[in-house]
Amino acid sequence: MAESVTLEYQTLGDDSNTAVIIIHGLFGDKDNLKSLARDLQDDFFCVMVDARNHGDSPHCQSMTYSEMAADVIATCDQLKLDKFHVVGHSMGGKIAMQVAMDYSERVISAVFADIAPAAYDGTHDDILTALTELDLGQISSRKAADQQLQESIKTAGVRQFLLKNLQKTDESYQWRLNLNALVDNYQSLSGTVTEGHYSGPVLFIKGGDSNYLRETHRDAITERFNYVEVKVIEGTGHWLHAEKPRSFNRLVRQFLEH
Repeated sequence: MAESVTLEYQTLGDDSNTAVIIIHGLFGDKDNLKSLARDLQDDFFCVMVDARNHGDSPHCQSMTYSEMAADVIATCDQLKLDKFHVVGHSMGGKIAMQVAMDYSERVISAVFADIAPAAYDGTHDDILTALTELDLGQISSRKAADQQLQESIKTAGVRQFLLKNLQKTDESYQWRLNLNALVDNYQSLSGTVTEGHYSGPVLFIKGGDSNYLRETHRDAITERFNYVEVKVIEGTGHWLHAEKPRSFNRLVRQFLEH
């Protein structure tokens, strides 16, 4: 049994409704998919979690997908949630896959946003290097941190997303996320989810302009999942839930309700 921790979380909606566990991607936190939770809260009990080494959740040396799936289950146990839907984006999608395969009797259905159960080579190497090299001792403001990151991370929106993790202390700034653990575990995080199987309904949502979910992933998907739907949101990249939230939220809601 994977070693687990209980995660920090935020809830929206009535806990008498069916639960939906919502899991963010790498470098994110429980706020990332709040638009989805707000959309669902009238009909579902939405639980947005911080994955280990992210947000306000515990810091751990190890972060395999089996361990992170066990964290979700430990958190659901604390909330006394026996059965639930699970929705995850990117790394959170892989955690959701592992939850569905390892604890299939508890998962009603699952949604995986722009990710496959496959390995991705070095997708975030540049970001990890840039964050590690950021000299926090010389940072007097978020703007100063943004300026330091500009050279290596060109897209302003990506920098703003990453800098949400910068926390002001009495003397300087520090990372909320466990950057050392992300670096140490990146090979595992970018690798495949472990072998397993889930026979319940699953939905993959692909960003039309993203290359994270490809035809070459078909075998890895069908080996693990029986009943697969795939939807594409055209004109979006990997951050499909932020770029076209109304389309994304509608697809998730339609799937959860059928």
